[in-house]
Amino acid sequence: MTTTPTTTEAAAASAPRGFDEMTILWISEGMSCDGDTVSITAATQPAIEDVLLGLVPGLPTVHLHNKVLSPTLGGEEFLAPFRAAVNGDLAPFILVIEGSIPNENINGDGYWTSFGNDLITGEPLTLNWWIDRLAPQAWAVVAIGTCAAYGGIHAMAGNPTGCMGLADYLGWDFRSAGGLPIVNIPGCPVQPDNFMETLTWVLYHAAGAAPPPPLDDLLRPQWLFGRTVHEGCDRGGYYEQGDFARDYNSPKCQVMIGCWGPVVNCNVPKRGWMGGVGGCPNVGGICIGCTMPGFPDKFMPFMDMPPGSSISATLTKPYGALIRRLRGITNTTVNKEPRWRHNGPELTSGYDPRWRPDGRASKVR
Repeated sequence: MTTTPTTTEAAAASAPRGFDEMTILWISEGMSCDGDTVSITAATQPAIEDVLLGLVPGLPTVHLHNKVLSPTLGGEEFLAPFRAAVNGDLAPFILVIEGSIPNENINGDGYWTSFGNDLITGEPLTLNWWIDRLAPQAWAVVAIGTCAAYGGIHAMAGNPTGCMGLADYLGWDFRSAGGLPIVNIPGCPVQPDNFMETLTWVLYHAAGAAPPPPLDDLLRPQWLFGRTVHEGCDRGGYYEQGDFARDYNSPKCQVMIGCWGPVVNCNVPKRGWMGGVGGCPNVGGICIGCTMPGFPDKFMPFMDMPPGSSISATLTKPYGALIRRLRGITNTTVNKEPRWRHNGPELTSGYDPRWRPDGRASKVR
């Protein structure tokens, strides 16, 4: 006897099966200081070692190849999985790029950066060579840090390399073999839990246990970069009250001494840096916009008052002074107990008993 599968069963049968294993090919040979790699060793939500040891339920088994974190010694042993992927012999894999992408079309007779050598000619293989061959085959492509996402420090005005972000190189409409756009996780360096949380979401998606991560129009995770520094800053209330710091020792709002927090998309003050502790404004530093596509050029010179801050601060001061005065009055009022809390002979709380001591109903007032 045969049975006809239900609609739900048919849909489940036709749905793509998640991956049980996933390789991560991590190249930090962009114009980079390897700061993002170092940063993620401090992640706890989850920790990179928990992902690699299979301690996070529901994730595929993950094999990481990173020149700093990989257990292999280096050389051709380290390069073997990268070469296999180029030849189409390794799948599926996630390509993680760290560092900005130089323009090798303007390198003259040399090259800007390389990763391994050609096995036949012995000539260096540029980062661009690897990206051209690996990105189209990758199940997902992730840019870690502002340099890889938008160009960052190495792409600032006056640079000789023509550096750019990964989406500038591959195209903003690029889609991976898994149908995903580039996932940008900016930061200089990246906030460790921001990266690991996003990578975990991508891995859950690869396992068939989650939808694609929601990204904004700059390919950043929406839930991490949807608000400004100011909206999550412990000092934000001082701005509203027009109460500004004049030096870096003050706990008050730092806009007047160079903080760009009101216009920068970043969650670090809310999340902290390690274990919920730290974050630039939380420890007395100003926000210099290091997660933004316009960094660093549009935020320089650092330590100077951002354009427009003097206007907004001037407008805020009279309003803030009034608010501070009114809140001071309210604060004094609510710092006093109500008058009916006393040890006198009469109950003065306003309580009206329904029944009198003699058992008769009291008069309703």
